[in-house]
Amino acid sequence: MEIAAVRRFNRIVTERVGALNDAYLSRDRPLGQARVLWEIGADGCDVRALRTRLGLDSGYLSRLLRSLEEDGLVRVEQSGADARVRIARLTRTGAKERRLLDRRSDELAGSILAPLSERQRDRLVAAMDDVSRLLTASMVDVGIVDPRRPEAQLCLRSYFDELGERFDNGFDHAHSISAEDSELTLPAGLLLVATLHAEPVGCGALKLHGEEPAEIKRMWVSRDARGLGLGRRLLTELEREAVARGANVVRLETNRSLTEAIGLYRASGYQEVSAFNAEPYAHHWFEKSLKT
Repeated sequence: MEIAAVRRFNRIVTERVGALNDAYLSRDRPLGQARVLWEIGADGCDVRALRTRLGLDSGYLSRLLRSLEEDGLVRVEQSGADARVRIARLTRTGAKERRLLDRRSDELAGSILAPLSERQRDRLVAAMDDVSRLLTASMVDVGIVDPRRPEAQLCLRSYFDELGERFDNGFDHAHSISAEDSELTLPAGLLLVATLHAEPVGCGALKLHGEEPAEIKRMWVSRDARGLGLGRRLLTELEREAVARGANVVRLETNRSLTEAIGLYRASGYQEVSAFNAEPYAHHWFEKSLKT
């Protein structure tokens, strides 16, 4: 039933926005080429970043760019800083075409809203915002990553920086209970990293102690990815990993300034308990039984 509903939605959207037409927005190119023009933008774009952002096969993107180059709309050149990096830039004609596509995209959006009543328009726009968030959430990948990898280190640095901003007296992880790389590497523990368009947007760690309670550490979600339910997803994945590796209970501690995290833990079935460690930055200690 759910699969059929998603497929029905996809068919309606592709038809209504004109994705099936080889001359998208009455221009001489399909939607794929038009989207690439828009994504390149006024400042140009690294071809690798473009491929990642759009989720395209490298061969297909190369064909799209070649077609746009042949039409005089795009040029692809080596980066001055690194010859291995290719940058796609709009030509003057390409920039003009992009502005025209922008205007026609506005007109298409207007034509979708025009037949509807004000109440219907409000409902549609609100539903579109909701669908956009949910579709974005569905594109996030979560997996175990070596804590020494660059994307893991970026997450951990961002986590430390945010705690430093939000805690009343700052934060120095050297004074906190340890969760070093070796402690977040199996079999001692693990680190989950969430990525969106191949960019790290969140993390969560687990310290394992056999059948003793596992410790959840380093829970962080990028400000840009908040509102996607990623914190709850990371928490759920960490609980699953704990159970799979023999733990029946998980524990965590947190600072009183992290009100969103406290709300998440309570809503996820965590019970506040007495302090079970000497974490100097903690004001709340939580525990959850994972027994079914």
